[in-house]
Amino acid sequence: MTHDDVTGKAEVRPPELTALPADRLISTCDCAALPFSDTGELQPRETALGQERVLEAVEFATGIEHAGYNLYVMGSPGVGKHRLINELLSSRVRSHAAPSDWCYVANFDDPDAPNAIELPPGQGARLRADMQQLVEDLLTALPAAFQSDEYRRRAQEITDEFKRREDEAAEEMGKNAAARGIALLHTPTGYSLAPQKDGKILNATEFEALDDAEKAGFQQAMGEIKDELRSVLGHVPLWQREMRQRFRELDADVTELTVSQLMLDLQHQYRGLPEVLDYLNAVGADVVENAALFRVQGSDEGLDADDPRFLRYRVNLLVGNDDGGGAPVVFEANPNYQNLVGRIEHVAHMGTLTTNFTLIKAGALHRANGGFLVLDADKLLLQPFAWDAVKRALGGEEIRIESVERVVGVMSTTSLEPEPIPLDLKVVLIGDRRLYYLLKAYDPEYGPLFKVVADFNEDMPRLDGQEMAYARLVATLQQGEALRPVSRDGVARIIDWSARRAGDGEKLSLHLGSLTDLMKEADHFAEVDQSPQVQAGHVQTAIDAQMRRSDQLRKRLHEAILDDTVLIDTDGRQLGQVNGLVFIRAGDQAFGSPTRISATARMGAGTVIDIETEAKLGGAIHSKGVMILSAYLAARYARHQPLSVSASLVFEQSYGDIEGDSASLGELCALLSAIGDLSIDQSLAVTGSVNQHGQVQAIGGVNEKIEGFYDICAARGLTGRQGVIIPAANTDDLMLREDLRDAASQGRFAVYPVDHADQVIARLTGMSAGSPDENGLYPSDSCNGRVQLRLFEWTAARQQYVGSAGNGG
Repeated sequence: MTHDDVTGKAEVRPPELTALPADRLISTCDCAALPFSDTGELQPRETALGQERVLEAVEFATGIEHAGYNLYVMGSPGVGKHRLINELLSSRVRSHAAPSDWCYVANFDDPDAPNAIELPPGQGARLRADMQQLVEDLLTALPAAFQSDEYRRRAQEITDEFKRREDEAAEEMGKNAAARGIALLHTPTGYSLAPQKDGKILNATEFEALDDAEKAGFQQAMGEIKDELRSVLGHVPLWQREMRQRFRELDADVTELTVSQLMLDLQHQYRGLPEVLDYLNAVGADVVENAALFRVQGSDEGLDADDPRFLRYRVNLLVGNDDGGGAPVVFEANPNYQNLVGRIEHVAHMGTLTTNFTLIKAGALHRANGGFLVLDADKLLLQPFAWDAVKRALGGEEIRIESVERVVGVMSTTSLEPEPIPLDLKVVLIGDRRLYYLLKAYDPEYGPLFKVVADFNEDMPRLDGQEMAYARLVATLQQGEALRPVSRDGVARIIDWSARRAGDGEKLSLHLGSLTDLMKEADHFAEVDQSPQVQAGHVQTAIDAQMRRSDQLRKRLHEAILDDTVLIDTDGRQLGQVNGLVFIRAGDQAFGSPTRISATARMGAGTVIDIETEAKLGGAIHSKGVMILSAYLAARYARHQPLSVSASLVFEQSYGDIEGDSASLGELCALLSAIGDLSIDQSLAVTGSVNQHGQVQAIGGVNEKIEGFYDICAARGLTGRQGVIIPAANTDDLMLREDLRDAASQGRFAVYPVDHADQVIARLTGMSAGSPDENGLYPSDSCNGRVQLRLFEWTAARQQYVGSAGNGG
C-alpha cells in the first residue's frame, strides 16, 4: 500500500485547546453575599443541614410502634452521625413516658430461678428501701414479741402441760411398782428400780440375805416393771415432739401477727401492683417459716438488715428510672455480650464461687428498655456472640440473662436462671455503608429486624442561599463548642475549604468532624494572636498547619523527583512517554504527584501488554482501562484489517499497586506516540479516563493532581509552557490553591479541559489529530494518519512474512 493510498481529503482541524482563565480554577465564596460581620450575630440551626433524608428516616423509625423497625445509620466516619442521632433521639424521648423499673427478687419456691418484678418508674428504689426497712423492723419487733409476757405465759403453759403429763405417768408407775414391792426412783440420769420391804429400800447386803424365792419374786417384778416403764417412757419423745410442734405453732402465731402488722402499710402502698403483693405475701410466709433467723441470740447483738442471712429479703433493683425523665437513650461504647444482655457475678467463699440473685447485673438492653439503644455496628460485630445476642433479644422480644458458656452449651455446673424480662426498644446501629450492604446480603436475619436505613449525605449542592445556610452551620458549631466568633471572611474561607474537601466547586462538604476540627484549630491560632475573632488568616494558618503535620510523604516523593531519583521530565519532547498523574491517600493526607507512563510498540498480533497487570500490581479497574484503550485502537485503526501491533505499557518506577482508570488517557497517548513515532511535549501532564470511542471521562482527585504537577514545575522554574490536561467534566470540581491561580493569571501555568482523546494527542504532539475521509483514511501528516499508516505498514509486512513462511514450508 502506497503513501497515496492513505492520503485523504483535506483535514478538518479540531478546535484549539484553550486554557481555563484563572477565575475558573476556583469557585470562591462572595463575602458580600454574607450579611453579617461574624457568626456571633447568627442564630444556630435547629435542624441538620443537608440531612433531610436522615431526619425523615429517624422520624419514621422512632414513630412507628411495630416490631422490626430498628434503624441502621450509615455514612463515612466523621460525617456527624453520632452527634445528629444523639440530638434527634434526645429531643424525641422528651415526650415519651419513662419506662418501668425492673427488679429481681428471691423465688422462695425455686431459689435458682429469681423472679422479675415490673414497677412504675421510680418505685423500684422505693420497694428496695421498704424491704430494707422491713427487715430492720422485724429485727426489732420479733425479738420483742418473743420476749413479751404473753409469749412467755403461753410458752410456760405448754411446758407445764407436758411436765404434768410426765409427772402423772411417773406417779402412776410408782404406785404400780410399790404395790409389787418395788421402789421407782427418779435420778438425774433417769429412772431406776429397787426392791423394798416393809417400806424400806433394801441394799445389796439385805437383798442377798433374802431367800431365793423372795429374790426371784423381786427380780420377776422388777423385770415386769421395767417393761412397763419402757413402754411408758416410749411416749416421752412423742410428747416432746408434740411440745416442739406446739412451740412452733406458738412462734408462728406470734411471728405471723407481728409480720402482718408490719406488712399492712406495705400492702396498702403497693395495692395496685399484684406482682408486688404476691411477693410481699411470699416474704411474709418465708419470715414465719424462718422466724428463728430473727431471734437475737447473745452473739447476735448489733444484728442488722445487711447481715448475709437476710439476703433472701433484699430487692435487686436492676433498672431504675425517674418518673418524668422520659425514655432512655443509651449508647454502649463496648458492646460485648455481657455488657448487652447483663451478667451474673460470683463471689469467692471458702474456696468456691457462689452466686445469688442480688449479683445479677443489668446490661445495655435492660437500661435502654422502653427507649433507644445506640451501638456502633463495627464494634458490635467484632465482639463474639454479641450480634447474635442482639438479634435473639429483638426476635424474641425478651432479655434472657445467660452466661456465654450456657449459650454455647459448654457449661454443666448449676447456675441461676433469672426470669426473662420483656423487651420493648429500638436499636440504632451506626456504621459505614460497606457493613450495611454486607449485612443485607449475607445475614438473612438482618433485614426483618432492621427495616429502616438513614443514609447521611456527604455533601450538599452549593446553590443560591446555601452558602448562608452553611454560615449558620458554622455559627452552630462555633457556639456549641464555645469558640470565638468567626468573621465574615473567615466563614468565606471555611466555605471555600469545604468545597475543596468535597472535591467539587459546586458542592459543600458535610463532614462535621473535619469542619469542627478546623474551627477549633483556627480558634487556637486566633487565641495565639489575641484576636477576639477567627479571621480568614487564622483559618488559612490552620489549613496550612494540618498539611504540614502530615506532609512528609508528599515532600519526600517530590524531593525524589527534583533530585532525579524518580525520573519526571517537565520540558522537552520524548517518544512513547507521557507525564501521568496519580492521586495518593495516606491516612489523613491526600496529594497528587506526576508519574512517567511509557509505551513501546512493534509489529505483532494485536496484543497490548499491561506490565502492571502482568506483575500483579495492577488492579481490576486499571486492567479494564487498558482493555478499553485496546478496544479503541482496534475500532479506530483496524476495523477492516488485523491490528498488527504488539505493545506494552508501564508506570515507570512504580513499586506499589496501581488502581483506577484515570491514567488510561495518558496511556493511550503514550501508545499512539510509540506507534506513530509522535514526540510528546513533556511540559504537560495528562489525567483522565477514556472510553471505547475516545471520549474523555471525569476522574477523582483532580485538584490534588494538578497541584502535584504544578509544585514540581514551580520548583524547577515555570516556563509558561507547562500545564495539565484534564477532562472537561472536571472543570466544576476545580478549587485550586491561590499560588497556582496566580501563576495561571500570569500565563505561567495552564489548565486545559478536553472532551476527546484527539484534542489531547494534538496538544501533546503539536500536530493536528486529523479527520477521516469517506473511506476512513486520515491525512498522512496528522497524528491519526501517522498511526494508521504505521499500522498499515505493519499489517502488510506481517502478511508478507506469513506468506513467505508459508511458501518456505
